[in-house]
This record gives sequence, structure tokens and C-alpha cells, in this order.
Amino acid sequence: MLTRKQRDLLEFIHTRVQRDGVPPSFDEMKEALDLRSKSGIHRLITALEERGFIRRLAHRARAIEIVKMPEGMDRPGFAPRVIAGDRTDPPRGAMPVEAAATELPVMGRIAAGTPIEAISEVASHVAVPHQMLRSGRSHYALEVRGDSMIEAGINDGDIVVIEEGATADNGDIVVALVEGQEATLKRLRRKSGMIALEAANPAYETRVFRDDQVAVQGKLVGLIRTY
Repeated sequence: MLTRKQRDLLEFIHTRVQRDGVPPSFDEMKEALDLRSKSGIHRLITALEERGFIRRLAHRARAIEIVKMPEGMDRPGFAPRVIAGDRTDPPRGAMPVEAAATELPVMGRIAAGTPIEAISEVASHVAVPHQMLRSGRSHYALEVRGDSMIEAGINDGDIVVIEEGATADNGDIVVALVEGQEATLKRLRRKSGMIALEAANPAYETRVFRDDQVAVQGKLVGLIRTY
């Protein structure tokens, strides 16, 4: 059973995607449901995901797949659609599940908030589907601590899968090593010899450094969440 607010949000998302082909923003969701803050939207989205009505896609920023509609809300011709959030590339379906997996080392915890000490020791291992990994490249995993990337669909306690490397494009979510001592998970922007590390949560400020103060340790390619 869904609450009225949960049903209203699901209906609003579905209607906007069917009508406009683009998703509503978090601000639009907040206004449509007359909520005071976007944190309420995050809670509703989490509840819908837990009940199997939507699925957040870890490899796409803020992407949501509508899996089903409640009884009585079904419409003729309904089919799951991917909400592509702030990405401009064409929507795609959720990653199919496959049996083959690779054991990756979980290199401790990474801060999605205030940076923490650099991580270098293996804490455990996690099985990752082959489709999440790029052939011929090295990967590792990190446990997320903090909430600064929640609008990118990355929550406290998630396991992020990182493709190891020292380069990244503007807009990539990366593991950044700050001044050789602190590691953090942020969206990277470069401009005029400076690097901005952007959070995906309005409660956190963007931090700006000289290019030589930040070393990219890898970029996000997947996410694993348990309940």
C-alpha cells in the first residue's frame, strides 16, 4: 500500500515523462506535492523504490525507472520509462542481471561529505556484475559515508564501483585525492587551471582547488546497494 503522497509523486513523475518526455526536477516535485524541502522528496522516492514501483539506476545521475504502477493507476500502453535527470544522453533501460561476477576489493570508506584520510588498505571484497566493469581496466570499490551525493542517487552506506585512473571528463563523479592526504567522492569540474569538486546536495558548498592540489584516483562506473 502507498500513502497518498507516494501515489501523488509516482503519478506526477509518470505524467510528466509521458507528456513531455523529460522528468520533473526535484524542485518541481517539491512544489507539485507542496513540500517544504527536497528531503521529503528523497524520502518518498526511497519509499517507492523499496516497494518496487521505481528503480534508481546507479550508473546514471538521478535516473529513475518506473517499474510498475499501483492497481487502479495503470494506464493503457504503460511501459517502464527511464527518467534521465540532468543527463542529456538518450535514456536506456536498467542493467540486466547476470550470474557472472568479479570479486573487487573494498578499499575502506570514502567520504561523500567532508573529506577523510586517503584510503589504501583492503577492508573486504564484494561481487560485482561483469557488465558494470570495463574490459581491460582495473577497478575497486569503496563504501560511501555521508550524504553530499544524494541527488546523484548515492546514499550513505552504498558501495561505489570505481574504474581506476588518473583522468576524468568534466562532470564525471570521481574519487579525488586532495593535497595527497584526503579522499572524497565528488563531481569534477575544470576551468582555467582550477578544479571544483561539486557536491550533489545543496547543503554542501563546492570546494575549489588549484589543479596541482587534486589527483583523480578513478571515476564512478557503478553502485551496489543493500537493504
